[in-house]
Amino acid sequence: MGRAAFAPAKVNLFLHVGAPGDDGYHPLCSLMAFADVGDRLSTHALEGHGLRIHGPFGAALANETDNLVERACAALMAELRGPAAVVGLALEKHLPVASGLGGGSSDAGAALRLLRAELRQDISDERLEAIAARLGADGPACLWGRPVIAQGRGERLTPAPRLPLLDAVLVNPGVGVATAAVYAAFDRAGRFGNVAPPACPDDFESAAEMAAWLSGLRNDLQAAAIETAPAVGTVLDTLADEPETLLARVSGSGGTCFALCSSDIEAESLAERLEAMAPHWWVKRCQLGGPWPEDH
Repeated sequence: MGRAAFAPAKVNLFLHVGAPGDDGYHPLCSLMAFADVGDRLSTHALEGHGLRIHGPFGAALANETDNLVERACAALMAELRGPAAVVGLALEKHLPVASGLGGGSSDAGAALRLLRAELRQDISDERLEAIAARLGADGPACLWGRPVIAQGRGERLTPAPRLPLLDAVLVNPGVGVATAAVYAAFDRAGRFGNVAPPACPDDFESAAEMAAWLSGLRNDLQAAAIETAPAVGTVLDTLADEPETLLARVSGSGGTCFALCSSDIEAESLAERLEAMAPHWWVKRCQLGGPWPEDH
């Protein structure tokens, strides 16, 4: 059996986004945590195409010509001045595509970690982070899957305050949301946020304390995500009305929403009721924190 790596779902507990600069990029400030649900990558003997994709959402990537895992592999081999592909990878896709959970970036990060280990290359964490940053704004944070505050374009990372293990429910209405479309709607509205890091305690004692602090912060892309995909608003409103929900918010640019709960019992109850209420929604009970030690 080859090596394997876990690619956890990324959740933006808050996401503040500023006005675009002259280069067109928006500065941001976000507290990112990672779920104990996600995709999985593993190595296999290279035969034919280097990337095999399967799993519940694998078909959504079947015709993709610019997969982030393949881009990550190519970028690492270029850094090492090696051949384009020397290891086969299999991606087991459990996260919805275009869902605001950083699935592609997390997959790419897992691929970079896997290849470094498989090829036994002495490449530093800093060089690996630089490669991840070139692949997208979520790349550096998703490379390690540990709670961080991300700034700039997402490449400036500082440790998050100590978080309690957060019981949560992730819900996606089954509608892919294009990040570019959300940013276009965000720019049209012109309601840009302050991206200075908010004052926060060094640690949080409980999920309730965490939710109370987060309630004073925002996801600046939330309104634009709902405008782009109204089904996201339906999910958000549903979560906000449920008794177990301490805080409901959109993650990233949508279309997944999350609800923080006070315990796993509340999260399980909420998830079961949502599954019965809307069986066409993707609903996952999870814990938020990270990193999750599933690389081996």
